[in-house]
Amino acid sequence: MRALLTGGAGFVGSHLAEALLDRGHEVIVLDDLSTGSMDNIVPFKSRPGFEYVIDTMMNESLTAELIDRADVVFHLAAAVGVKLIVEAPVRTIETNVHGTEIVLSHAAKKGKLVVIFSTSEVYGKSLAVPFNEDADLVIGATPKQRWAYACSKALDEFLALAYFREKKLPVIVVRLFNTVGPRQTGRYGMVIPSFVRQALNGEPITVYGTGKQSRSFTFVGDVVDGVIKLVHEPRAIGQVFNIGNTEEITILELAERIRTLTSSRSEIVFVPYDEAYAAGFEDMPRRVPDLTKIRETVGYRPTMGLDEILRSVIAFERGRGAAWEAAPAKRPAGAYN
Repeated sequence: MRALLTGGAGFVGSHLAEALLDRGHEVIVLDDLSTGSMDNIVPFKSRPGFEYVIDTMMNESLTAELIDRADVVFHLAAAVGVKLIVEAPVRTIETNVHGTEIVLSHAAKKGKLVVIFSTSEVYGKSLAVPFNEDADLVIGATPKQRWAYACSKALDEFLALAYFREKKLPVIVVRLFNTVGPRQTGRYGMVIPSFVRQALNGEPITVYGTGKQSRSFTFVGDVVDGVIKLVHEPRAIGQVFNIGNTEEITILELAERIRTLTSSRSEIVFVPYDEAYAAGFEDMPRRVPDLTKIRETVGYRPTMGLDEILRSVIAFERGRGAAWEAAPAKRPAGAYN
């Protein structure tokens, strides 16, 4: 098949592009590089069946043309990361909602399968852990910009399922739970690459809040494999699926484990949410998926545990640091280690 990946130069998108190419499919990446990176897709430029377009999905005529050429659309393009969401709420809402509307409206004209990448953030402040796809969503108050992202992604889901019911557009919605692995950046608040880089550089490891909040982290390769299996399963059409891992850990325990695995002497320091983000910032106390539905539909089971995931990220960051030291002439002006 020929796949169009909006946001395909991002962390998850680039891994999905690579997996599709490895399986013999053709891939078109559309990305404006606002949060993605050319470094993620440069290795694929010479591979048969791969092409990329540097532009925004808001360029509606271009997006329509690329959708016409594709058999399936993986819609990953979105504003991502807690830091970006808090600092640029208008961009978050406009990108996530209007961009998805553009993709769905043009896909509906030709009946192209669309996979909408959503997030565990939509569960909001719910305490019904583990989260089930049919459980109620508990979104925070509108003055709390923290919840703009969750609300915008929930609206994406409503819109996608409305297109399925009203216009018979084949859609699949996947809710990702803290996907991690090589190539992920800590620039927008992603916790594992941030902690790993701090530990490797001997800097303080900054834990926001009390550190008692817990998460379950999923290797990007497991996520990609699950998504591709869903695309080939007719029973997945019109459905919402959690994709994640049920191994839970607190953020403080995560910092301690990364410090141990890197043999770092970094101090662990606590930063109040109000100082890290904004006054009145709220967070999810726990985030753990119920994987029953995807397991029963396509046999999904995560294959990589947390320690193995962390070792892969540590190895990647050490390699990136070595490349940085070896090529100082290529560093951008004002760059720092």
